[in-house]
Amino acid sequence: MAESIREITVQYPSGNVTMKAFVAAPQTKEKRPAVIVIQEWWGLTDHIRDIARRYAAEGYVAIAPDLYSRLGHALTTDAGEAGKLMNTLKQEDGLADLNATVAYLTSVPEVDGARIGVTGFCMGGSYALMLPCVNPAIKAAVPFYGQVPNPDAPLQKLSAPVLYLYGEDDGWITKADVQRLAAALKKYNKPGEIKTYPGAPHAFFRDNDPSVYRPEAAKDAWGRTKAFFKQHLG
Repeated sequence: MAESIREITVQYPSGNVTMKAFVAAPQTKEKRPAVIVIQEWWGLTDHIRDIARRYAAEGYVAIAPDLYSRLGHALTTDAGEAGKLMNTLKQEDGLADLNATVAYLTSVPEVDGARIGVTGFCMGGSYALMLPCVNPAIKAAVPFYGQVPNPDAPLQKLSAPVLYLYGEDDGWITKADVQRLAAALKKYNKPGEIKTYPGAPHAFFRDNDPSVYRPEAAKDAWGRTKAFFKQHLG
């Protein structure tokens, strides 16, 4: 029988900012691994909450932090406005807020602090690749079509194996970026895998947008992601 899932909104500090986050978790007292689910540039949308619920159904404590907490919890469907929001959020602030999210998770009795993973999409994919470069508590990372640091020096400090998922027809992340990531993983001797989906555009996993959603690629990516987290987080 499937476990029942509880959903709550939580708050915790990140410096002088009060972070809000959506949490979905199994109704259990035993310690579970956790997955941080990082939003796209739109904000903390229903789609991202739904992804958190999927992880909870797989037995994880899933937390989706509102990375626009310091921007008034902004939420938009306008690409121009989303781009402005993403660019307004300084990367060091976003990473500080994600580090605060990790710290919050380690304080939750039901979370096994030794088994924390991260995933993210678009803007969130960029942060999902960067977070394990600055926080060794991250034990597995699955970035979906995120930016690759350029120069690649931060990847020297990568603390976790990476599964990077990419659509070949991505109009934002270039093939050269992905080749650069592959070269950096090899150069720095970091465990990682890149999966490219032919014919898939940027945001192919976003199932509430028919213009970009590719069901076959999304299904395969979800299967690979579940297997990767099970291998590295248990």
